[in-house]
Amino acid sequence: MSDTAQLTYKGKTMEFPVVEGTENELAIDIKALRASSGMITLDPGYKNTGSCESAITFLNGEKGILRYRGYSIEELAEHADFLEVAYLLIFGELPTKEQLAKFDHDIKAESHVDEEMKKILDGFPKSAHPMGVIASLTSALIAFNPSSVNVSSEKDMYHAIVRLLAKFPVLVSWTHRKRMGLPLDYGDDSLGYVENIHKMMFKRPNKEYQKNPLVIEALDKLLILHADHEQNCSTSTVRIVGSSHAGLFASISAGISALWGPLHGGANQAVLEMLQAIADDDGDTKKYMAKAKDKEDPFRLMGFGHRVYKNFDPRAKIIKRSADNVLGSLHMEDPLLEIAKGLEKEALEDPYFVKRKLYPNVDFYSGIIYRALGIPVEMFTVMFALGRLPGWIAQWREMRLRGEPIGRPRQVYIGETLRPFKKLEDR
Repeated sequence: MSDTAQLTYKGKTMEFPVVEGTENELAIDIKALRASSGMITLDPGYKNTGSCESAITFLNGEKGILRYRGYSIEELAEHADFLEVAYLLIFGELPTKEQLAKFDHDIKAESHVDEEMKKILDGFPKSAHPMGVIASLTSALIAFNPSSVNVSSEKDMYHAIVRLLAKFPVLVSWTHRKRMGLPLDYGDDSLGYVENIHKMMFKRPNKEYQKNPLVIEALDKLLILHADHEQNCSTSTVRIVGSSHAGLFASISAGISALWGPLHGGANQAVLEMLQAIADDDGDTKKYMAKAKDKEDPFRLMGFGHRVYKNFDPRAKIIKRSADNVLGSLHMEDPLLEIAKGLEKEALEDPYFVKRKLYPNVDFYSGIIYRALGIPVEMFTVMFALGRLPGWIAQWREMRLRGEPIGRPRQVYIGETLRPFKKLEDR
């Protein structure tokens, strides 16, 4: 195989190096394209454009493979907890017992959120969408931690990372509790990271907190499965904002805003809204499966198929088992969950969906679990952000340590050519 690729235009041939990744992915390095040819590439949505080289996450959509730092998502979900996975993503290796204990201790030491932040939270109406609230609160952390991160200092970088991992779950729980009309909770340092998140969100002021191991395990797995997913919309946003040397909190806040869109993190919310619409129409799943197959029908079946995975989403296989366990242990009787089960069964057996590999994806099952856990549909994307936080941090850290240039895409201009200015009275 040649280590260069050739481009011929108007009789002139130019050569560009071919870069090969560790998983045999190939890319044409076109850094010199404009200088040598006067041309740029045009790739709306960047579907065929690599923005960086990264050692964090490997994804093969055709084969249904997802790995963090070389470890399969299946093994991590089975054997690791979310805090271990966060450490792995950010620092590149699974932690030792000593490293994990220190990481946990350091996070707990930074978990206090300044009381002034409550005033910002109080400024939002109870009806405000939680994603708007959490994006604003994350951005507001800058005001209480104004010093920029010295990326050449390992100590400063570590401190900023630990601080964000500590405070973000508190902000998530406050956002949830405000919406539910509950007093704010500061958590419990005697609990593990994920169990503490659950307690901060759900503890009632007049009741003792009761831990359900199956619920904590399902929440832990959900966070792990969402922890990183290569160069998606929100991650790319974090990297491009950070490339201007914007701080960690500002970059993460931008990523949260990108995640809010219904084509990205809002997909699991869209699943539950679809299920509710079906329920309001007599719950006839067969009718809606037929509508989904009708190209003339505007109905879209949410939570099935994936832009990247052309096979079964490996995360969906894992979380389906958790969904079954949680629903079984909680003995849920919920018409929306019954509709979801009906859609799943029909899609897995219908030749139309099987042939097109339109399997239920992670958004389909995560929405079901969140509903079973009593998390309001408006909070689904916030929970997604909570899981994605270590991935965003890892991507930001990698980008800064590699000294990547500021992101500045080009364009092909298709507007008016030069024309003379007309005075107001002549228009």
